[in-house]
Amino acid sequence: MSVLIYAENAGGKFKKSTFEAVSYAKAIADQNNTSLIAISIGDVANDELAALGKYGAEKVLNVANDKLKNFVNQAYASVIAEAAKANSANIVVLSNSFSGRGLAPRLGVKLEAGVADGAVALPEQNGDKFTVKKTAFSGKAFAIVELTSANKVIALTPNSYKIVESGVVAKVEDFTVEAKASDFTEMIKDIVRSTEKVSLPDAEIVVSAGRGLKGPENWGMIEELADLLGAATACSKPVSDAGWRPHSEHVGQTGIAVSPNLYIAVGISGAIQHLAGVSSSKVIVVINKDAEAPFFKVADYGIVGDAFEVLPKLITAVKEYKASA
Repeated sequence: MSVLIYAENAGGKFKKSTFEAVSYAKAIADQNNTSLIAISIGDVANDELAALGKYGAEKVLNVANDKLKNFVNQAYASVIAEAAKANSANIVVLSNSFSGRGLAPRLGVKLEAGVADGAVALPEQNGDKFTVKKTAFSGKAFAIVELTSANKVIALTPNSYKIVESGVVAKVEDFTVEAKASDFTEMIKDIVRSTEKVSLPDAEIVVSAGRGLKGPENWGMIEELADLLGAATACSKPVSDAGWRPHSEHVGQTGIAVSPNLYIAVGISGAIQHLAGVSSSKVIVVINKDAEAPFFKVADYGIVGDAFEVLPKLITAVKEYKASA
C-alpha cells in the first residue's frame, strides 16, 4: 500500500499549495510506514518534477499527454484513479483548490473511497479508520468526519498545513494512460489566469476592500499596502459587480474562498456571504468607520475609523518598520 499525492501545477510550475499538500501527504505516509508517490499531469519540466522529492515524494509519475495539457475534470480524475490502482495507493491526497474540489468526489466514486474535502489537520488513525477535521458550511464551522472505507481521498485546505522539507531524492517516471473519449464530453477551451503579483488562493496575506473606498480611483492605497506586505489584493462582491476591480479578486461565498495567515478588510461591512469565504483566515483585521459593522464580531483586531485616515498612517508605519528592520 502507498499514498498518492496529485501535484497540481499552473503553467508548468507547482504552487505553494502543492508543496503543502505533498508535505501533508508525506506525514500521512510516515504515519502508515509507507511510501509517497506523486503524480503530475501536464507539461512540467523534469527538474521541477524531481523537486517534489524535497517535500517527501519518493517517486513522481509524469503524465505528458497533449489532450491533458488543459485541466479536464473527468479525464484528470480517471488518470489519477488509474495511477492509484497501478501503485496500490489506498490513500489519495490533493489540494482543496478549484481543481481539487472537482476531482475529490470523482475520485471517491472511481476508487469507492471515503472523501474528506477541506481537511485542515492530519487525520487521527485507529486501524483503518481515519478521523479528519475539515471545514464545513462554507468555512463557518469545522466538522469531524470518519473515513472507514479501505480507500480514502483527502483534499487539504490551502494554508492549513506547513511546508516541510524532507530531502528525499525523487525518481521521475513516465506514466501512460490511454485517454477515454467519454472523459472529454466537457472541455475547458481556454483558461485566463489572473496576473496579480501574488496568487490570491495561495496568498499568506490578503488586503481586501469594499465599497467604503468609494471608487476605483482610491485603490492605490490598497495596492501600496499589499506591495509592502507582499500580499494579494481582493475585494467584496459589490465592488467587482460595479467593475471597480476584476472578478478574479472577488472573495466570498460566490467568489474565491481564501484562508491566509492574515486577512485585512478595509471598508467591508462583513455580509454573511463575504464572511463565508474568508472565515478560515488565521487572523482577521477590520478597518471600518461603522462601529456596528458585522465584520467586527469575527475580527481578531479592529480599527474603528475612516479608511482614508487610517490607511495612510498604516502604510507609513509599515514603511518605517521595514526601514528599521
